[in-house]
Amino acid sequence: MRPIPEDWREPLRPETEASYFRGLRDFVERERDEHQVFPPEEDVFRALELTPPDAVRVVILGQDPYPNPGQAHGLCFSVPEEVPAPPSLRNILKELHDDVGVDPGTTDLTGWARQGVLLLNAVLTVRCGESGSHRGRGWERFTDAVVQVVADGPDPTAFLLWGEDARAKATLIGQDRHTVLEAPHPSPQSAWRGFFGSRPFSRANAALKEAGREEVDWSVIAD
Repeated sequence: MRPIPEDWREPLRPETEASYFRGLRDFVERERDEHQVFPPEEDVFRALELTPPDAVRVVILGQDPYPNPGQAHGLCFSVPEEVPAPPSLRNILKELHDDVGVDPGTTDLTGWARQGVLLLNAVLTVRCGESGSHRGRGWERFTDAVVQVVADGPDPTAFLLWGEDARAKATLIGQDRHTVLEAPHPSPQSAWRGFFGSRPFSRANAALKEAGREEVDWSVIAD
């Protein structure tokens, strides 16, 4: 794996110097030798590269990367422009339209990341065709630390926790200072159980406005 992006390197140093993280790196390298792994090596930490800790206004937490070729590029739920939206992303874009009236016309969420929306999966790699194949290998502890860095920062932040893996991180967040918006995962199997109608985008902006922070322009998506 490539080095941790510079702005995150110091706050995450206790994790990256821990023995579990060395084991995680070795595991991912072996997986890449023996299987196709997503996202590409250069994109594993893309969410951290695009959104440094002092820029984070909103955190969107997913589960693990898309396991199909050409989809995962290091930002949760996002796929490269002109790649058809997977079902979960289609449901997110439907809720985006219903909530704030935005029809982005793209599937690439890079523009959100550049505005301070940290698009983080709980697990950052996956074996081709096998969702959840890299769970329990150490990524969860690492992304716990990422969430903790944001939660310990000076600015009130909106955390959008979608699905069980993401919602498990709620205990890391001081809810007296931050806004935590939990919902079922936007996959077709669960979106109808409370993701649709949850209005996460307008509610996140309302929380930012109340905290005196700049709102996210959800219509600015592609880079």
